[in-house]
Amino acid sequence: MDYEKLLNRGMEKVPKECKSSERFEVPRADVLIQGARTIILNFYDIANALRRDPKHMLRFFLKELATSYEESEKKVIFQGRFPAPLINRKLDAYVKAYVLCPNCCKPDSKIIKVGREEVLKCEACGAKSPLRKLK
Repeated sequence: MDYEKLLNRGMEKVPKECKSSERFEVPRADVLIQGARTIILNFYDIANALRRDPKHMLRFFLKELATSYEESEKKVIFQGRFPAPLINRKLDAYVKAYVLCPNCCKPDSKIIKVGREEVLKCEACGAKSPLRKLK
């Protein structure tokens, strides 16, 4: 076969759309289960991608999973066996509650303190929404 035929055959197999049209994708947790412990290997990378304080995210996970934890370098170790789909569902719930603006659904937000309360301030539309308190 000559080069042009091979090139055309290769180009036919390449999908027309290689990337998602969304500019924001929730990162997936890299979960490893060892015995009675669940390790999220990229926990701090996820927090940085979401532009959130890792301690805030950690408090959410501890409350949702009802467990304790240990920190080690860039990973977080939870006591208990939690499968990856469960961790990723909790991560999606965190993003919905604490990252996406409830008015415009954009991820361009930050958590600010107004008095004693935490508020989600959207940098895209300017909306301010009260957040439920994490203990």
